[in-house]
Amino acid sequence: MEYRQATEWLDQLQFFKIKLGLDTTRELLAELGNPQDQLNIIHIAGTNGKGSTGATLLSILTAAGFRAGFYSSPHLSSVRERFRIGGQYISRTDFTELVGRLSAFLRDRPTPTYFEFTTILALLWFAEQQADVVILETGMGGRLDATNVVSPLVAIITDISRDHEQHLGSTLAAIAGEKAGIVKPGAPTIFSGREAEALPVIEARCRQLQSQLLLYSRDFDGSRNSAGLLDYRPIQGPIRSDLPLALHGDHQTVNASLALAALELLAPQYPVALQAMTDGLRRVRWPGRMELLTTMRQGKTLRWLLDGAHNEAGVAALLGALQQGFPRRRLLLVWGNMADKHMGKTFVEILTQADVVVLTRAESLRSAAPSALHQALPLRFQAKASCCDDVEEALAMIERVADPEDLICVAGSLYLVGRVRRLLLGDEDQ
Repeated sequence: MEYRQATEWLDQLQFFKIKLGLDTTRELLAELGNPQDQLNIIHIAGTNGKGSTGATLLSILTAAGFRAGFYSSPHLSSVRERFRIGGQYISRTDFTELVGRLSAFLRDRPTPTYFEFTTILALLWFAEQQADVVILETGMGGRLDATNVVSPLVAIITDISRDHEQHLGSTLAAIAGEKAGIVKPGAPTIFSGREAEALPVIEARCRQLQSQLLLYSRDFDGSRNSAGLLDYRPIQGPIRSDLPLALHGDHQTVNASLALAALELLAPQYPVALQAMTDGLRRVRWPGRMELLTTMRQGKTLRWLLDGAHNEAGVAALLGALQQGFPRRRLLLVWGNMADKHMGKTFVEILTQADVVVLTRAESLRSAAPSALHQALPLRFQAKASCCDDVEEALAMIERVADPEDLICVAGSLYLVGRVRRLLLGDEDQ
């Protein structure tokens, strides 16, 4: 099997199919020797902030000299992004060999979904690579998420908001109940706790399983100071001031604080010196999330802000960042979201700030049609919004009117952001 054949084989596992439940993953892992039982795991669930928190943990643990693995989803350009140790994605050789081995193993067994398969591949690869610690991000929910076959050292639950309501429930309490599924007996739980409706659900789950609960703003805290740096109040000990924040947006103070609190709990096993913490925070990269790029295209230097905001909480964070930073003459917006997403009044506020809007779609299976998005806009915005089904044409359209002093914001879907990144930076699947 060659690398292209491996990716094509994986793609046929119905990329967008959602199947909640652990039976298939558990059965297949058991036949593979339960590689997850060989791993020390930090398990992360939540609606927004999982990836940023995980990327922060990865960067700090790597700076401290540990062989840290990170499993995340979705990917932007290459499926290999989902599997990394330190700053390196899984190699094409390792990926191809594992897909070939697992595809042969599955011939007479139940067929997993795309996400179940990548979860199994990740756990097997990390075990074979003898990772010191693995940061495991849930795909959706937690209780019935394929990753929830592990017994973690610590569970982290980031901000909870409404998303995937058809699968997780229509209230924050119901969604919190699904996220709380990653809480395990005896293992501590760290929670952002910023949604009042979700907090009692998490607290009840932790009491039931005798999991120590540590809350942001109660047991530890973080704030951005006047210099734009992080002042972190730890669970124990003095405040650590002037820590760097590499990721944009005020919400990153919460995500960084969650990561630092987890490292405090894990310090006996994974000690991190202050210098490693500082270096790791400075080096955090999380592409496609409020990511600033500069390109030379059409003979012009253009500035881009790529953000995978795809639900109300994410759009609100993007709006806050646009209001507080990113100086510009005009805001040019390229937008496309999934058909099952409803962005609400916060999206309207971003439209108010935008001078030019181009509506597009990343792919056809689940993306909303640009014409449908246009029709759903308040009438006062329809005149400044154009529709373009093809992403490449949409970029050409926006580049024709853009100037170096403008900011081009691409948002609404991680799939759209991934497609735009590939067009701007080239194919990174090398």
